[in-house]
Amino acid sequence: MTNLGDLEVFTRVVSTGSMSAAGRALGFSPAVISKRIKRLEDRLGTRLLQRTTRQISLTEAGQGFYDRVLGILAGVEDAEAFASGRSGQPQGTLRVTAPTSFGRMHVAPHLTRFEMHTELVVNIVLSDEFTDIVAEGFDLAIRIGELDDSSLVARKLVSVRRILCASPAYIERYGIPETVDDLGRHVCLRQHNHDTWKLESRQGSLSYKPQGRLVTNSSEVVREAVLSGAGIALRSTWDIGGDLKSGRLLQVLPAWEGSSNLFVSALYPSRQFLPAKVRLFIDYLAGLYGPQPYWER
Repeated sequence: MTNLGDLEVFTRVVSTGSMSAAGRALGFSPAVISKRIKRLEDRLGTRLLQRTTRQISLTEAGQGFYDRVLGILAGVEDAEAFASGRSGQPQGTLRVTAPTSFGRMHVAPHLTRFEMHTELVVNIVLSDEFTDIVAEGFDLAIRIGELDDSSLVARKLVSVRRILCASPAYIERYGIPETVDDLGRHVCLRQHNHDTWKLESRQGSLSYKPQGRLVTNSSEVVREAVLSGAGIALRSTWDIGGDLKSGRLLQVLPAWEGSSNLFVSALYPSRQFLPAKVRLFIDYLAGLYGPQPYWER
């Protein structure tokens, strides 16, 4: 009988498109991945993959085999999810990726309480770079922003509220803007991926291009800059909720807020069966953040 591990290696090579990427996802060297594929082909007596120096593609036999293997692995995963769900104690490793600031502030502090109720090992990787969770072998990703069309399944955990804010020291020195047009006479703190501010009010919506002498790719740099009195920033309340309560930051132009179409979401590979460990963790975060997130209270 074919080793189920070899089937997983085979499907991971196909989904990632390379031996190296499959090896990174599964924790094996490319040489081991190659040997596992050869062993599978030798056992079946047919070539499954066409290999060139630039790409890997399925043979006709490989395509048919791949289509059937996906169903087999989904069935195994469903059986494991059923068994672990019945026992109430999902086991193994849960691999999660999340944005750096949000993960540090609103995921990491709550892991201990989650881990107390399961036999799972949570492996969390914080990064602000786009992560291909299928290629990198993650079970789910926490993402912030508008949800784009994707092959991934997304569950909204909580809406994101963004406000314009500045420190009392900045306001004392430069005054308070009365209108959006007044922002042109102020120092605005910009991020590479947020170089246009989408603002909404009862009067409608608009896009504003902030101007300032600081531009960065780091959300945490902007946060420290606005706290130090360097300018006005558009920040999420999950990031500055505590600073607003303490008075370290003040909201400006309260009639205008960031786009209401932003969410913290959990994304996971589109599968017929959702592993119990993934469902459990997503439910835990949804209960933790919603319906009214604690940073808004």
